[in-house]
Amino acid sequence: MGNGRGLIIGTAVVLVGLAAAVAFITREQPLPALRQGGTLTVASAMSGSTEGYARAEAPRAFQFPEDHGPHPAFRTEWWYWTGNLETEDGHAFGYQFTLFRNALAPEAAPRDSAWGARQVYMGHFTVTDVKGGTFHASERFSRVALGLSGATARPFKVWLEDWEATSVGESTWPMRLRARTDEVALELLLEPGKSPVLHGDRGLSQKSAERGNASYYYSMTRMPSRGTVEVDGRTYTVKGESWMDREWSTSALGADQVGWDWFSLQLSDGSELMYYQLRHRDGTPDAFSSGLWVPPEGGGEPVHLNRDDMRLTVLDSWKSPRSGGEYPSRWRMQVEKLGLDLTVTPRLADQELPVTVVYWEGSVGLEGARQGRPVTGRGYVELTGYADAQGPRRREAQARGAPDVAATQERP
Repeated sequence: MGNGRGLIIGTAVVLVGLAAAVAFITREQPLPALRQGGTLTVASAMSGSTEGYARAEAPRAFQFPEDHGPHPAFRTEWWYWTGNLETEDGHAFGYQFTLFRNALAPEAAPRDSAWGARQVYMGHFTVTDVKGGTFHASERFSRVALGLSGATARPFKVWLEDWEATSVGESTWPMRLRARTDEVALELLLEPGKSPVLHGDRGLSQKSAERGNASYYYSMTRMPSRGTVEVDGRTYTVKGESWMDREWSTSALGADQVGWDWFSLQLSDGSELMYYQLRHRDGTPDAFSSGLWVPPEGGGEPVHLNRDDMRLTVLDSWKSPRSGGEYPSRWRMQVEKLGLDLTVTPRLADQELPVTVVYWEGSVGLEGARQGRPVTGRGYVELTGYADAQGPRRREAQARGAPDVAATQERP
């Protein structure tokens, strides 16, 4: 989810707010086993001074393709792609490719040094090999200097060294994604598919009661995708569908919010569902949780969802052997006004990213019904805040006999 996602955010989401120490280095982060809670919490990653930055305070007119490009007046933004891909013989993969821009100080006069920078980019790249049962994750940082990272709108390009998303020709589409590590590589061509959809109030996605704790947020929910995935030296020709989330903001989470559960689901009837549930410190869902259902082509206008529209029940859980975080791992999602009843299941239990801010994001499958008709589908889920310092405190509270209010995340 973006700022709040996603989510939000956004996701993923999601997770920029790096310490100034990383602003002046370029590195790819190895992913060893981390101690409980990682190095930053989601809440701390999304906090900080707002002075000198623009705020998301009112709806604005979106313009494309310009808004695919950067918004440097805001402190944080991200370009988020997730997708599910298959070979002709059914070998399934999931992927996440995210590039985050985070300002270390408001834009001002140029720095004297060519190495000087007021912005840093962070990248997350994952591949889920569903058949092989493996999950590959990597993280990378770089400053905006000497061409190491950056973004442009015309032509569209956002990059972090050789990780990039870029227009192939003079127009925005098709868009090419490229990323590579020692273990895996991805190269995809993405077509736009459905038109962009705006979340919240005409694209203003409010995350808490404070004015300005919001993001500008849109998605492209079903992008035809084709290309190659490489795993451990073997290259697979794949095709499938991707989801693109775009968010930018300066502040998002409120004081009592610690994370979110974000869902992006593509249903077999041609519709899509996005929902993010913001969580309080005690595990209860926040009133600013929100979502959007996108109908099949020609099926009318998108339907906005609030917390009271969604009945979200956790059916299972998974505990990370690295971080100790305990994540929900299977869900029932019910939206009465849409006649929607879905069961969402991870395609691989362990899709945790042991990165600077530890979170879970991975490929999921779904089955259920809409308006009494069977549907299947696939998508992505992002879970943040479960491996933070709040995790141990929650378990200590449970040991003292306190109720586990986050175990069902279901309202009466």
